[in-house]
Amino acid sequence: MVLDDDAPFRTRLSRAMAHRGFEVTAVGSVSEAMDIAKNTPPAFAVVDLRLEDGDGLDVVKALHTHRADCRAVMLTGYGNIATAVAAVKSGAVDYLAKPADADDIIKALLALPDEKPEPPENPMSADRVRWEHIQRVFELCEHNVSETARRLNMHRRTLQRILAKRAPR
Repeated sequence: MVLDDDAPFRTRLSRAMAHRGFEVTAVGSVSEAMDIAKNTPPAFAVVDLRLEDGDGLDVVKALHTHRADCRAVMLTGYGNIATAVAAVKSGAVDYLAKPADADDIIKALLALPDEKPEPPENPMSADRVRWEHIQRVFELCEHNVSETARRLNMHRRTLQRILAKRAPR
């Protein structure tokens, strides 16, 4: 199962997983995923953390309630240590930052329980990690530039210039 509310990403990931031999059910909401978890729980799941109608952590918990051997990988565009710990406590086998490569996701899903998955082939650059953090704080401050700048200890105009640019690779 692939659960993500970003339709283009969900479609690309589902197609990539299907090409690699997985039978994929793509869903875009927590309610759909909960129905699947209850009625036909999958062996593997790729779950987005933040969704429009809920939290991906609840889906991971439901998957493990209905199928204890389900291997779930949590994806998020706004990663931090607290949510990574919460994802693992909920039953996720790994926690990856978006945009994650299909090969990295599959490595995490298929890794043996006592084996660490290999590090990603193309990790995010330091500039990208910085940009993601700024975006996360900006979102948590409800898109208030002044409050975000204050929390990041950054000048407001500097923050505005950063927000106006595209995300680094």
